[in-house]
Amino acid sequence: MATRNPYQAYQNNSIATASPGELTLMLYNGCLKLIHLAKKAIENKNFEEKNQNIQKAQNIIRELMMTLDTGKFEEAEKMLSLYDFILRELIQANVKNDVSKLDTAEELVAGFRDTWKQVIQANRRQTYGQGGKV
Repeated sequence: MATRNPYQAYQNNSIATASPGELTLMLYNGCLKLIHLAKKAIENKNFEEKNQNIQKAQNIIRELMMTLDTGKFEEAEKMLSLYDFILRELIQANVKNDVSKLDTAEELVAGFRDTWKQVIQANRRQTYGQGGKV
């Protein structure tokens, strides 16, 4: 079945051809986008949209938690604790319509995303030379 929307086809292709590291980066970016949309929804008093966006962000954090291999590296347990904290902040933000909880979650997810992006760039430089932009 062909996709009629060229943007959707591009998105599907980007996901299908992404490395595991790039997929993780996409999850972080998606989570940040959803948190931003939830903040706007709270400002606009659109609580149904807020709830949907926060629940989707929670699902992304849960996916990141499930795919984290705590047996491979020692920092994984610390990451798992931070993911759990982010998840609790998102839940509280949803229950209390608290933008400050979303700000906290957003800051932590952005930190993970930025660090992950640096890791991908370093791996690309090591593999392909000086380029390595993400």
